[in-house]
Amino acid sequence: MEYVYAALILNESDEEINEDNLTNVLDAAGVDVEESRVKALVAALEDVDIEKAVSEAAAVPAGGAAAG
Repeated sequence: MEYVYAALILNESDEEINEDNLTNVLDAAGVDVEESRVKALVAALEDVDIEKAVSEAAAVPAGGAAAG
């Protein structure tokens, strides 16, 4: 999860989500960085609109509908 949080921090601060920036955030947080995970996350987020994804996730009820 730390990798996703780091990407969200970069997005929130209007920084580019790239391998160097992601690694720097993770290093600053004291995370033992795995280069392959950084590369995979950067590649996975390449075509993702993070703002849209976060707003859509926030719109989904946490527990689902209550049973009647």
